Amino acid sequence: MNPSPLQVEINKKSILKMALPISLAIFIPQLNFVINNIYLGHFDQDPAALAVAGITGVYYLIFAAIGYGLNNGLQTLIARRAGENKPQEVGRLFSQGVYIGLLLSLIGIILTYTITPTLFSYIIKDQITLQKAIQFLQIRIWGLPFLYVYQLRNALLVGINQSRYLVAGTLAETVSNILLDYVLIFGFGLIPALGFNGAAIASIISEFIGLFVIYVVINKKGFTKEFSLFSAIKWDWPVQRSILSVSSPLMFQHAISIISWQYFFLLIEHHGAMALKISNVMRNIFGIFGCFCWAFASTANSMVSNIIGQGRQNEVIHLIKKILSISLSLALFIVGILNLFPGSFLSLFGQGDSFVNEGIPVLRVVSTALLLSSVATIFLSTVTASGNTRITFMIEVGAIVTYCTYIYIVLEYYHFSITIGWMSEWIYWLCLLIPSFLYLRTNKWRNKAI
Repeated sequence: MNPSPLQVEINKKSILKMALPISLAIFIPQLNFVINNIYLGHFDQDPAALAVAGITGVYYLIFAAIGYGLNNGLQTLIARRAGENKPQEVGRLFSQGVYIGLLLSLIGIILTYTITPTLFSYIIKDQITLQKAIQFLQIRIWGLPFLYVYQLRNALLVGINQSRYLVAGTLAETVSNILLDYVLIFGFGLIPALGFNGAAIASIISEFIGLFVIYVVINKKGFTKEFSLFSAIKWDWPVQRSILSVSSPLMFQHAISIISWQYFFLLIEHHGAMALKISNVMRNIFGIFGCFCWAFASTANSMVSNIIGQGRQNEVIHLIKKILSISLSLALFIVGILNLFPGSFLSLFGQGDSFVNEGIPVLRVVSTALLLSSVATIFLSTVTASGNTRITFMIEVGAIVTYCTYIYIVLEYYHFSITIGWMSEWIYWLCLLIPSFLYLRTNKWRNKAI
């Protein structure tokens, strides 16, 4: 019997067909972050902008990570229903996921205006940095509703094995963000130079444009009708409960992961502006080059859940080996390029020779951490795809506790260099990799129903 178009097959062609569009969809927004920071690095009227962008960028990533957790959980469910060939269930899951995303974005906006200013005032020592960060975030956070609903299109398109359509919205967002960043940061014609805050406004408008374009594509390709995406518009608690049952551990998992990174950046702030600038660029490296790791992890999530839905549990390990071979090979290539030309990359940010010289050893540490992440993310995503999201949450908590203990001792207690501080990434990825690998070997995941 021929498989349904919703059901995936296990071969490298299918893996790449799914992973490459996801890579592009993740890569281009990360490229936006880099371009944004290059612009800010060259904005001479505000030399502190690049340093402050490190703190604000990670803060926004906390909420983006919560949306990513919702996206991953919903993707797991949609892929499982696709594997079972139940298209109507896909539409119900998607529409209810949108409700959850909008509610979460409202909570994020309220927290940013109420609790965040007080919290930051206790941690950030420099008052200028504090004021700039809060002002930026209270603008930037209004892009959250667009981001969350935009992220959910990942869950839908990847879950139904149509990841190639991710590219349209991503390209629209990128082009608009590059143009608007330049115009609003530096000014153009009658538009005044808004500097750091101009970057926030540009990002919000770009997220809306990306969201609009991708939903035009979804509608024109007939997915709205095929999966009855908006037919179940009433609040459906049983469906939402199933989404939250799978997604909530992932949302907490990704949130605490980025919160720990926020903690890392706040400790880095105590080491001065140069350390903060270098670390902000390292975040960009993880974002732009690590996107390939996350793309293959997302592919593993969707394909594993799909073949489990087909009742092919015995083929999961075979599939994971194929995904790992591609992911690790690509990571080795990226790490090689970064270590051959570290100065060329760092010089893009216009911060001078001292910045480049201090940044090179940190870049070497961060780039090698990408190798560990290319393996760890796939094993962790396989656990997620099996529906055992509480296990992934427990693994994440253990990794975060170890990570935070290390960075406090190294950066705050002993005040070691940020190069040693960034070695925390090695510890973090190993703490995700080892337990995930050991759990999969137990075979307890095989009969998990979601």
